Amino acid sequence: MRANLGQQPVPEFDMPAFTPLAKPLSETRVAIVTSAALHRPDQDRFARADTSFRALDRANRDLVLGHWSPNFDHSGFQLDLNVVYPVDRLEELAADGVIGDVAPRHFAFAGNQPDTVSEVRLDTGPACAVELFADAVDVVVLTPV
Repeated sequence: MRANLGQQPVPEFDMPAFTPLAKPLSETRVAIVTSAALHRPDQDRFARADTSFRALDRANRDLVLGHWSPNFDHSGFQLDLNVVYPVDRLEELAADGVIGDVAPRHFAFAGNQPDTVSEVRLDTGPACAVELFADAVDVVVLTPV
């Protein structure tokens, strides 16, 4: 499979969705957006067809993995939160000066949502982006689960 994928053409876009950073990575603020349906124990769980998101404080580590797909193996998350939510790795990168700062909040969606992509794209995704801009985030690490 890997050899076959390596031979697939890579698309080129006239107008890329992402632009180069306006400042060095060492000066950027970085946040995580995950589709692992993470939430704090005191927050509402994600329900089926739930396109909302949860804000997670930078210091939170007692998170619940709400991803309920029977095809998803939870053991990696149970051993190390950073498998789906690399917050400690970001803290290390900031301490080493590789990135400027870790955002005060990160965000979680439930990625296993059937038929709700347009709602996330048109409603809750932009609402989450507003929150990221409010926190002066320059870079987002997406962790699809």
